[in-house]
Amino acid sequence: MRAAVRVFHEQGVEKTTLGDVARAAEVPLGNVYYYFKTKDLLVEAAVDAHCAQLDALTRQLDALPDPAARLRALVAGWVEQRETAARFGCPFGTLATELDKRDDGLDLAAAKVMRAMLDWVESQFAQLGRADAAALAVELLAAYQGMSVLTNTLRDPGLMAAQGERLLSWIDGIAAGR
Repeated sequence: MRAAVRVFHEQGVEKTTLGDVARAAEVPLGNVYYYFKTKDLLVEAAVDAHCAQLDALTRQLDALPDPAARLRALVAGWVEQRETAARFGCPFGTLATELDKRDDGLDLAAAKVMRAMLDWVESQFAQLGRADAAALAVELLAAYQGMSVLTNTLRDPGLMAAQGERLLSWIDGIAAGR
């Protein structure tokens, strides 16, 4: 599954074959077919893997002492991935965008993962006492997706680092009640 997530991110769903995934996983093609009869089943499993990664990440972040620290750690994690973003874009955002062009239900599955991220971020802003927590969550996630697209398009990881610093300052201002 990790190989499929990586190859879908690097090549896109449409260009990826089950053979590509088998090579990346260093397993015989038959092994991939045994577990995933179609590429769509593999894509669905990749979306589920992103959901599991998000659950693990938010559990880890929830161990931090306060919501501002959790949001800061989230942004710092995004910035740490700036080299990957410069080369391939956001691991989930690119997949969600590609799946949105399809009409097979996988677009709705991807939307559920993005909604889960929005809900978690919104809960952090709500814990900071913000009545506009939903709008702030959209703003933060949109800022990340935007900086990820620009970082990828311009192949400039420094852009993500600079924008990440701006987001950290923005979070600090919100946490301080400004």
